[in-house]
Amino acid sequence: MFFAATAFQSVVESVGEMVKSLKEGDIVMPHFLGECGECPNCESKKSNLCQKYPLNFSGLLLDGTSRMSINGQKIYHHVSCSTLSEYIVLDENYVIKVNPRLPIKHVPFLCCAFTTGFGSTYKNVNIERGSTVAVLGLGGVGLGVVEGARQKGAAKIIGMDIHEMKNEKAKIYGITDFININNSEKSISELIKNATDGLGVDYFFECTDVPQLTINEAIQSTRMGYGTVIVLGAGLVLDWQMSYVPLMFGRTLKGSIYGGIRTYTDLPSIIDKCINKEIKLDELLTHEVSFNDINKAFEFLKEPNCVKVLIKF
Repeated sequence: MFFAATAFQSVVESVGEMVKSLKEGDIVMPHFLGECGECPNCESKKSNLCQKYPLNFSGLLLDGTSRMSINGQKIYHHVSCSTLSEYIVLDENYVIKVNPRLPIKHVPFLCCAFTTGFGSTYKNVNIERGSTVAVLGLGGVGLGVVEGARQKGAAKIIGMDIHEMKNEKAKIYGITDFININNSEKSISELIKNATDGLGVDYFFECTDVPQLTINEAIQSTRMGYGTVIVLGAGLVLDWQMSYVPLMFGRTLKGSIYGGIRTYTDLPSIIDKCINKEIKLDELLTHEVSFNDINKAFEFLKEPNCVKVLIKF
């Protein structure tokens, strides 16, 4: 059994004797990425994937144990976090202290989705002023991309989704064009080429949970010579066929975890932007439920107007 979820706000109940950076009562963000600052990846500053405190898919903590069980049955951790629980045990390096000026309800929005999209616009690539950008999938990740692209000065930000009502929400964050891909028989790449005088976009961000269905179209949607596709969506299909020929014409395909954001080095500046109202996090919250009604939260996720559901303990 896995106790899932990665986006959470918490308060430190107690700390071990070797813990130095946290204390009882601190407002914190449990996280799935650590940052030691000393391994080759951290020292290079080219990656947010720490080698000492990695993204952990084992279902266990770094010491090889699980600290959770029910009726004698071991419960496995979801990428170290397992935040749908009243109490959790985490390594200090996977716990981020949060400035208490940030509203508590906003903390979970920065643990994963929104920060992934926002960070990718300047960590995975560096969107230049005047660039053209396409964003496929206007959920929490996609809206983060839109906000980041707007702040970077993109001239055209094309939002794409299968739900018409995502248009209005995305306009708040800065899209200049909206395409409902279900309303046309044309392919995604054809729609993008039509919106960019046949050129394609400089940057295409794939933010859906079905990248296997869209990745080739995403590549074809970018400019020949230097277009870039950034894959942010995480689906259940791990393998798919991809045509390599478009990549030979100077295009780039990049993968990303958490938008390239380093938890200790980069995340504080994003939190400061939120505190200073430079980022509109309130617009992400569409539903609230109590923990006793948690199943309703999963039902809300199926609704087209849902972006983020806040679960209150």
